[in-house]
Amino acid sequence: MTEDRETTEQAEAGISGEPEEKSPAAVEAILAEVEDMRSKYLRLYAEFENYKKKVQRDREEFMKYANEAMAYELLPAIDNLEMALKHAGEGGPVSDALAQGVENTLREINRTLEKFGIVAIEALHKAFDPSYHHAMSQVERSDVESNTVVEEFRKGYLYKDKVLRASLVAVSKKE
Repeated sequence: MTEDRETTEQAEAGISGEPEEKSPAAVEAILAEVEDMRSKYLRLYAEFENYKKKVQRDREEFMKYANEAMAYELLPAIDNLEMALKHAGEGGPVSDALAQGVENTLREINRTLEKFGIVAIEALHKAFDPSYHHAMSQVERSDVESNTVVEEFRKGYLYKDKVLRASLVAVSKKE
């Protein structure tokens, strides 16, 4: 009785226990559809692999530069310490002990920043490079080559391989 009901249900649904014989055109159409699906699958798989690689690169980039904002915010404090040292060296009212303390603090901060990949850009007496230096003025000088940094108003810094802040400089030009 159960077999009769299954056979009736299969017949009503158009399903038979025997495989249906397909014409060559129908087989070609099915093979073309399978190939189309395979092609779509391969493209989707390649796109997904590219997406995974991009996400991994973005994650590595984020991790590499995660401290950039914090480092940028520290630079004005470093500038102030350097200015205090400069004024102390000019015979100002700052005592030698205080100047030594500021110098030690600045040295320790710079050492810590270097551990995290933040280094000062060497600008003075170097060729002017607009990717590292921001020219504030031009100075006529005959004793140095043209386009040489002759004065540094504010230090610039690199964070790993990226310019965190460009140096503010004066550039020479021939008289």
